[in-house]
Amino acid sequence: MAVLSEQEFRVKCDEALDAARRALLPLADSEDFEVELQNGVLNLVFEEPAEARFVVSPNAPVRQIWVSAMARSYKLSWAPELGAFALNGETLPKLLDRLARAFLES
Repeated sequence: MAVLSEQEFRVKCDEALDAARRALLPLADSEDFEVELQNGVLNLVFEEPAEARFVVSPNAPVRQIWVSAMARSYKLSWAPELGAFALNGETLPKLLDRLARAFLES
């Protein structure tokens, strides 16, 4: 596993969070939830089917992006072979899309 420097991590985190935000916008528009990227933290804010918030934040000391969603925690590490932060081969945008769809169907 490649260990990123803190600077590399911050740059890749910013890029990953922005890419995830852009990837989620069409779903957010069609399903009426908010996708907010502020101060390096991505929030998905739902009012339906229930009020909820998914929080996606960098954890610099361990060089991971942590996702808190639906009472679970997901810890994504940099996967150089995918050029993305991923968990078990699932990239951040795919994970967030899957979780958002699962929540909307609940």
